[in-house]
Amino acid sequence: MRHIISLLMENEAGALSRVAGLFSARGYNIESLSVAPTEDPTLSRMTIVTSGSDAVIEQINKQLNKLVDVAIVMDLSDGDHLEREMMLVKIRADGASSKDVRSKLDVYGGRVIDESDSTCTIELINTCAKLDEFLQAIKRDDILETVRTGASGIGRGKRILKI
Repeated sequence: MRHIISLLMENEAGALSRVAGLFSARGYNIESLSVAPTEDPTLSRMTIVTSGSDAVIEQINKQLNKLVDVAIVMDLSDGDHLEREMMLVKIRADGASSKDVRSKLDVYGGRVIDESDSTCTIELINTCAKLDEFLQAIKRDDILETVRTGASGIGRGKRILKI
C-alpha cells in the first residue's frame, strides 16, 4: 500500500543522506522525496512516498524515529490529509492533438505556461492519481517530456506535524 510519510528533521548537511541511506540499506524503495525548510530555519520538512505492507511501513517509521537528525515522524496516510503534486508536461502543439489536450486542461486543473510553434508546456497541480489520470487521457505520442515534483502532504484540520 502507498504511504506518505512526513517528518521534521534538522536542517543540516548530511541529514537527507542518512534518511535515504536508511531506505537503501533495508531495500525499501522511495517513490518520491521532497525536502524544504520550514517556518523554523533550523528544521526541514521531508515528505517521502513509499509502498509496503503495514509491517514494512511500521518498521520504516520506527527506524526513522531512531535517526538523530529526525525530530518527529507522521504517516499522513493514517488519517485525513491533503496531498498535491506539480507536473510539467511538454506536448506537441500541432493541430488536433493540441486542441484535444487543451480541452482536458479545465477538467484536470491545468494551464498553459509556455508555447512555441511546435510545443506547448502545461502545468498541472493535483493529486498523484489525478496527474496519472491526465497522462492516461492524452495520447502517449503527443508527450515530449514530463517532469513531476513528487507528493507534498499536510494533515487536515488539527492534525499538525510540529515539535
